[in-house]
Amino acid sequence: MELRAVLDIDGLLVSSFLVHAGLAIVTLLVLNPILAKVGARRVIWNLPLAEFGLFVCLIGLYTLLL
Repeated sequence: MELRAVLDIDGLLVSSFLVHAGLAIVTLLVLNPILAKVGARRVIWNLPLAEFGLFVCLIGLYTLLL
């Protein structure tokens, strides 16, 4: 498995970190309503800190998988 530092999208060089961060943001946008419906927000003490931690974990997961 080869890690690519730069992705070539029609001649535009994009850092793979930006792609992974974008995927993490999209995933967070999908997970937020699900977490609200389950009721996980009432047990989370600091919601922005929890979302940032989840964001960092998702970036790491996408970096490992892609």
